[in-house]
Amino acid sequence: MAKAIVGLGNPGPEYERTRHNAGYLLADRLAARWGFGPFRRADGAVAASGTLGSVPVRVLKPTTFMNASGDALRALRSPTFNPADDLLVLVDDVAFEPGTFRLKGAGSAGGHNGLKSVESALRRQDYARLRIGVGAKPPEYDDLADWVLGRMLPEERAAFDRIADEMADAVACWAVDGIERAMNRFNR
Repeated sequence: MAKAIVGLGNPGPEYERTRHNAGYLLADRLAARWGFGPFRRADGAVAASGTLGSVPVRVLKPTTFMNASGDALRALRSPTFNPADDLLVLVDDVAFEPGTFRLKGAGSAGGHNGLKSVESALRRQDYARLRIGVGAKPPEYDDLADWVLGRMLPEERAAFDRIADEMADAVACWAVDGIERAMNRFNR
């Protein structure tokens, strides 16, 4: 079965380079690094496909906006697709500082509306995710949405760029060797 890597974010130029689009940003990096070619329209998403070693991989970016990300994953449900083994979601996380990431094999949405939508669509929580640190909301922001929908500061983008290759290696390890090996190797 093909592995599905889903970068969460919001479509459109007004959301480019926002903290909430860290998943999109990493998905773009992965497709480019692995030579998967341009993203093409798919059901509720854009997708790029290729192989890592002998493993077929599909990188998706839902075009349904963050809070409806799960709509794009409904097409993945099939008797041969097992989210626990075949799905990795790339998602921004305010619990981690910029320049950090963490792999997780399962868990709750933790208040993240994109993950809530994914869980609703899949009707399960046991899928892998790569949580990309965007930093906690500073006190001068009244609303968390204002923080995550704000553009990354230059130093935040530089922190993302510093770990982009390591995140790509972690995703490749997940695709080829599974979540346990990837967590053991890349989580600190």
